[in-house]
Amino acid sequence: MSIFSKIAAGEIPSYKCAESEKFYAFLDINPLVKGHTLVIPRREVDYIFDMEDDELAEMQVFAKRVAVAIKEAFPCVKVGQAVLGLEVPHAHIHLIPMQSEKDMLFSNPKLKFSPEEMEEIAAKIRQAFK
Repeated sequence: MSIFSKIAAGEIPSYKCAESEKFYAFLDINPLVKGHTLVIPRREVDYIFDMEDDELAEMQVFAKRVAVAIKEAFPCVKVGQAVLGLEVPHAHIHLIPMQSEKDMLFSNPKLKFSPEEMEEIAAKIRQAFK
């Protein structure tokens, strides 16, 4: 079982932003910017393009809803999407509020927020999620 599966199952704590029966969104613990969120399928699958077409489409629609909430909670020009998938063997989408394309550079230094700040960030996204 991957670390992301354990997070979605509630076995490992996370800063939940949104969830559905099939998908789970939570804050990246090493964010590039405030509001950097990960979207995962609850079903464990390593490679995003190994997902069934309908499941991948549903995940994108769920990610869109999360992105709309992020943009409302943390006003930005756009919310960028990245799929890297090498660091954890579980399909996931990074949603990153952007003021410029530089905000999407994964080589940028990662931010650190206190647990209280992380919970506040997640709560703002949860509140905006529809």
